Parts: sequence; structure tokens; C-alpha cells
Amino acid sequence: MNKIGLKLLQENTLKEELLYHTGKHKGGLKSTEKLVELCNLKNGGYVLDVGCGIGTTPCFLAKKFGCRVVGVDLNEKMVEWSKQRAKKEHVEDKVEFRVADAQNLPFEDETFDVTISQAVDVLVDDKQKSVNEYRRVTKQGGYVGLHEGTWLKTPTKEIIDLFVQSYQGVYNAGLQGYDSWINEFTTDGWVTLLKNAGLKEITAQSYKATPQTKLDGMKTIGIRHTIRMWILFIISPTFRRMTATNIPEEIHEYYGYGLYVGKKVR
Repeated sequence: MNKIGLKLLQENTLKEELLYHTGKHKGGLKSTEKLVELCNLKNGGYVLDVGCGIGTTPCFLAKKFGCRVVGVDLNEKMVEWSKQRAKKEHVEDKVEFRVADAQNLPFEDETFDVTISQAVDVLVDDKQKSVNEYRRVTKQGGYVGLHEGTWLKTPTKEIIDLFVQSYQGVYNAGLQGYDSWINEFTTDGWVTLLKNAGLKEITAQSYKATPQTKLDGMKTIGIRHTIRMWILFIISPTFRRMTATNIPEEIHEYYGYGLYVGKKVR
């Protein structure tokens, strides 16, 4: 194998590529569009996307709604990828990205019309603190929206064990925080977080998780990374082990995702 091939197979490279792949979330952009609809996002609004990942949502909102969007992520590599995406999609005048912690956002009170977070708070140590921060930086009359993995009904210990075993390949990849998946909330749990933050007029909708189509996945991570993922899957046994997530059918009866929205009013 040549030097390029060896570089592709370096463990750090494989982990980085898998990290990029986690920029996708359940329901794809359709669920994002539904979330901001529930948040009553207006054209030209000012939006904060907490845990922006690879920048898919901020760029999508800037193009579809003409919004100004700030994306923050704790991972510097994600922020770097987001900036590259904004440049490629020609929306760098409408979006900005920075490294920040959901539990301590670097913004003044009542800055944004809408604050959203997608597939992030399941990984946050103090979920209530992060949701409180979302409310703080949102304007009066604005909305906070969460899109989070959800136990559709309370899992048994056997289901939780099966869930963890099914995602063992991801755990082996060494991505931080994924063990907290076993602590994901039910719909009532997420709603309680919004209520405790002082948000009103709360809406909750839960869904069974359906796999993204290949086209939706390609739109999210791009053609280049889609091809790269398939190449690595073919040539690297290590990468195949990392991505081995054969989810048993019985888990789908328990595990899906939910959209949770609350309004900031006095």
C-alpha cells in the first residue's frame, strides 16, 4: 500500500472521518425544518444553533430563510468544517461559527430570536444548565427548540444493554460522551427540562427513528465524504468495526427522537 493509503488508515484519520459522519441526526433536514417551524422562525430571524456539528443546519437556515445564524460547537474540528461548508455554500456573510460550551454560552441575555439544539443535550453533563442557557440568550417572545434522541417508552435494563452493545463500534472509536446515550430521557423528561427553565407553551412531538435515505445522507455530509466513507469501509477492517451498528428491531420500539419547543415569556 502506498503512503496515501497508509495515511487513510491511520487510526486518528479514521476517528476523524467517523466524527464527521456524526454530523447527521435522526430525521435529517426534514426534522430540522419541522423544528424551526414549531419555533415560528421568521424570514430574516437571528438564530443560535448549539452543537452545530459540520454546519449543515446553519447553512440550510441561511439559504432557506435568509436568517443570520451563529453556530457553536465544543469541538474545534467541527467549527473548522462548518466554516469550510459555509464558504462552499456561499453563505459566509450570513453565518458565523465559534467554539463554545452549551453550559456557558458566550452571548448577552436576549440576543437571539430562536435558539435550537439538535442531538447535543444527550451528551451534556448538566442538561438543565444548558437549557437554562438557551432560554437566557433567547429574546422575550422567542423560542427554544430541542431535537433529541428519546426513549419512546421507558426501556428495560435488557433493552438498555442491547442498545449499548449495538453501538459498541462507536464506543470503540473513542468519541467522547457517547456512553451518556444510555441516560437519554423520555418525552416527559425533556419537557421537564423546558418547564424548569421557565419556558411556556411547550410543544412535544416524538417519532420513531427512520433511516436517512442515501440522498439525504449525501446532502448532509456531502458527496466527497460519502465516497470517502465507502472507500474506508471497503479497505479498512478497523473502520468497519467502528461503524458496525446493526440495530436490533426491538430497539426501534423503544428508541426514536423528539422535537421539544418552548416559548420565552415573562
